[in-house]
Amino acid sequence: MVFHTENITKIYQMGEVQVQALRGINLELYRGEFVVLLGPSGSGKSTLLNILGGLDVPTSGTVHYGDKDLSTFNESVLTHYRREHVGFVFQFYNLIPSLTACENVALVTEISRDPLAPEEALKLVDLGDRMDHFPAQLSGGEQQRVAIARAIAKRPRVLLCDEPTGALDIRTGIMVLEALAKVNRELGTTIVVITHNVAIAEMADRVIHLSDGGITSVEVNTYKKSPSELIW
Repeated sequence: MVFHTENITKIYQMGEVQVQALRGINLELYRGEFVVLLGPSGSGKSTLLNILGGLDVPTSGTVHYGDKDLSTFNESVLTHYRREHVGFVFQFYNLIPSLTACENVALVTEISRDPLAPEEALKLVDLGDRMDHFPAQLSGGEQQRVAIARAIAKRPRVLLCDEPTGALDIRTGIMVLEALAKVNRELGTTIVVITHNVAIAEMADRVIHLSDGGITSVEVNTYKKSPSELIW
């Protein structure tokens, strides 16, 4: 088991108003799974992902990563956890414009203990022929795949993706999803993807439905579709 959460809540103080983003989340995520968190805006998906990734902490409850309780970590230990164990992919690529694709990926490998070579990470997402291109010379889908290569280059056990195809058209989005599926298949990385696109859920091992800060249901896919089989 990679993650195990017990009754986690998250409350944000907005002036005099309290906003409850998560309401008693109990969740288990397993090694090598491809999991989709599905739900409308405001359902708590991003808050949950940020807590799993150590970018935020719960107001109450516990979050176990393996045998370690993340909710007891201070900021220094959380920083080490994020650096060594978790990769992040967001809707926006956050590449450095003045660096090539290979150089953008190399930024991560320079601070990792046992990284993939930048060239190897880019080949894994089918960008072996675009290594020396700058972000402005790449399409949106190619930039997102560079972002995936950068995230996986440190060999994280977990890859957390927040709407990774949200800014892309259907054809380009499928290419990005194919890259994620390949990483899951070939590296055995546990992948968690946030989306509001029901079609993407069909390629997951499990689909966790959220609404109003809580898990409403968990669905197991007995037949996983490949990205090219999805009907958007």
